[in-house]
Amino acid sequence: MFRPRTVSLFIFLSIIWLLLSGHYNPLMLFFGFISVLMTTFIAVRMDLVDKEGHPVHLTWKIPIYWVWLLFQIIKSNFQVSIRIIVPKINIDPEMILIPMNQKSDLNKTNYANSITLTPGTVSVRLDDNGEILVHSLDKNFADELRSGSMEKKISTLGN
Repeated sequence: MFRPRTVSLFIFLSIIWLLLSGHYNPLMLFFGFISVLMTTFIAVRMDLVDKEGHPVHLTWKIPIYWVWLLFQIIKSNFQVSIRIIVPKINIDPEMILIPMNQKSDLNKTNYANSITLTPGTVSVRLDDNGEILVHSLDKNFADELRSGSMEKKISTLGN
């Protein structure tokens, strides 16, 4: 019951409860403690506290990835905005298959979601054979995905 992931989940849920509740009197703190304790207990009983359900191993890597992803989102937003504002730039939407070398379901999901979060591309289907079907607004967006830089960044999170 008191494995490191369980303790980490309890601490994480407690911090989230404290940040979101805004109530710090003793009675509310007690109710929050009971709520977090019961939620952690239920998560353990349901066997949800595992490497993918509560990825403690990503704790220090995720903020670095989020900053990189935020930059990619801003850059892609700018590119999409230019295509909207300047009508001379033709858009040429296409569906492409992007090969994927991710091993864990968590990394596969992070990769597909990162593609969708980046304007100009949408993950349509995640195949079992290691490919993602992506709708791309333009060849430039497709080429950026084909370069593999996003997949390499996801791989740094660990499989």
